[in-house]
Amino acid sequence: MQKNLVIVESPAKAKTIRKFLGDNYKVKASVGHIRDLPKSSLGIDIENNFQPKYITIRGKGPIVQELKREAKKSNKILLATDPDREGEAISWHLAHILGIEEGEPVRVEFNEITKDAVIKAVEKPRPINRDLVDAQQARRILDRLVGYKISPLLWRKIKKGLSAGRVQSVAVKLICDREKEIENFVPEEYWSIKALLEKEGIAFEANFYGITEEGKEKKVDLPNKEAVDNILASIDKNNFTIKEVKKGKKKRNPYPPYTTSTLQQDASKKLGFSTRKTMMIAQQLYEGIDIKGEGTVGLITYMRTDSTRVSQEAVKTTKDFVVGEFGKDYSNGGKTYVNKSKKEAQDAHEGIRPTSVLRRPEAIKGSLSSDQLKLYQLIWNRFVASQMSPAQYETISVKIVSNNIIFRASGSKLKFDGFLKVYEIDNQKDDDKNMPSLQAGDIIKVNKIEPNQHFTQPPARYTEASLVKTLEELGIGRPSTYSPIISTILNREYVNLNNKSFVPTELGILVNDLLEDYFKDIINEEFTKELEDKLDEIAEGKYPWQLVIEEFYDEFEKVLKIAEEEIDKIEIEDEVTDEICEKCGRNMVVKYGRYGKFLACPGYPECKNTKPILDEIDVNCPNCGGKIVRRRSKRGRVFYGCSNYPECNFVSWDEPIEEKCPNCKGPMVKRKNKKGILKKCMNKECNYSRIDEE
Repeated sequence: MQKNLVIVESPAKAKTIRKFLGDNYKVKASVGHIRDLPKSSLGIDIENNFQPKYITIRGKGPIVQELKREAKKSNKILLATDPDREGEAISWHLAHILGIEEGEPVRVEFNEITKDAVIKAVEKPRPINRDLVDAQQARRILDRLVGYKISPLLWRKIKKGLSAGRVQSVAVKLICDREKEIENFVPEEYWSIKALLEKEGIAFEANFYGITEEGKEKKVDLPNKEAVDNILASIDKNNFTIKEVKKGKKKRNPYPPYTTSTLQQDASKKLGFSTRKTMMIAQQLYEGIDIKGEGTVGLITYMRTDSTRVSQEAVKTTKDFVVGEFGKDYSNGGKTYVNKSKKEAQDAHEGIRPTSVLRRPEAIKGSLSSDQLKLYQLIWNRFVASQMSPAQYETISVKIVSNNIIFRASGSKLKFDGFLKVYEIDNQKDDDKNMPSLQAGDIIKVNKIEPNQHFTQPPARYTEASLVKTLEELGIGRPSTYSPIISTILNREYVNLNNKSFVPTELGILVNDLLEDYFKDIINEEFTKELEDKLDEIAEGKYPWQLVIEEFYDEFEKVLKIAEEEIDKIEIEDEVTDEICEKCGRNMVVKYGRYGKFLACPGYPECKNTKPILDEIDVNCPNCGGKIVRRRSKRGRVFYGCSNYPECNFVSWDEPIEEKCPNCKGPMVKRKNKKGILKKCMNKECNYSRIDEE
């Protein structure tokens, strides 16, 4: 009889842990959930206090049988699923199918998959936490009730295959609301005046602030050209005098370690990763990578967390590293980043950090893929920076006058880089603006006065990063849900990604309008946040899960009945185009398919002619001379291909341009980056590239 059986979710995690525990343990993977609600029915006994009817997931039978066989041969069973509510629920389901009695100390969890963490965890198993299980179970039941009650309504009223979700529908609502704001936005004119100044050969800028009137300074807005002309007429270019100089100091503190949300946001902005890609790679880093000379080890702590807390051990190790690497002045003395504002249930984990700060990215890059290295570097830099001193700046603020017209200028100079030694911030260059030496009474040379007309801009569309940030700020969803939410609304074609921004589709707007009309008290930000708070209270043992479901369902059932009675069948009229069907002569119409819009003959089924909608970009294919067209991948990402596909297989993620490479005369492509427009040659053997200003 073997001594111990350890069950985890993933084979990769099992492989890593197996090497740590040795021959006295057998480690098997459940490969995710083994039980769930049935897909073919609601699976909830509403009349019996909302009891769920769990079944073994289709295809999991052989795994369940294998786990049962191994359990019978084992002296001790340990359940080492992920350290969150979902992991707790998976362990609870495993305990059920293996016949483990409630209260048995079988649950082990670790925030990082390293030898010390795993061995310590298996030495101190605990009972399964039913409060965490109930919180996860309540979430699953709430989502099932919303999805399985509203979705059939959408099928009957709009079209088959649609779905509504408690949280995904709020995400779509946010995107649709933002689109309405943009459509209804009325730009307003305003002006600014910039003075390009110089002293001792050092150029700097000052911006118009206001006027001095009866001895008092007054800020003045510039709504139109007339107001600007009045100010310009009063300015004396030969008499720009420094009236006041204020010098000071400021600090910029380092950011705390990553949470799931902030990691997804930074990976999107700095690496161009989707939330799905970020979480997939983070999972690999957490579960274990085979490092040359070291073996398989988890490189980061658990990546689904909304905590920034850091263990005392990690703080001490990192403090020693920073002092040894950069000097004592660069250490902040060690900071644990305790989340005082977070609820206990939400602060179960640490922030996302490297399992060992001594495992430098450059030292292990030979064992990582390119994307793994990029994400690990991001996490390593952020965490090390969080344990470093603030950056320090000298600041200067200057008031300049000309005939009672007031201009202001400011600048700063980096005196001590601190955490910036390892972590680059978005506006780092703007923070370090050098100024000449200035004193009150100085007369400043004016090179140019520039009036500029502006118009207020509509709010920006959501990107993946800004949507995740907004969901978190509103308290909607939890770390494990952000990526699935975005994947779902893209897959359902409620939204598209256009230049990395979410744009609602006609279908998404239609579904959102219907939900707004009939379920606005349930599918909204505030109600969803309140439910999340109640789920947290369930996890803390403060609230019975059945009561949360009952309170929700009483109201939900009423509005569902009204919607069923009042909503008429909505017909989505096909958009008629000028394109003529070459088979029967009818005007073709726009249809929606799995991968977006396409043209179809309205004579179906007599005429089954279809063709793609070609979004040409006025560039010829370098392979065959056909037109380059903009297309979308299955996940909504824009790419470029030839209109003669499949005869021509030219494809590019970057946008082709007419310009030829000056080195090899090959085709060129362009894409935006932080510095401007990157233009580069498509020929892999030619390294030509340049950056043009936007």
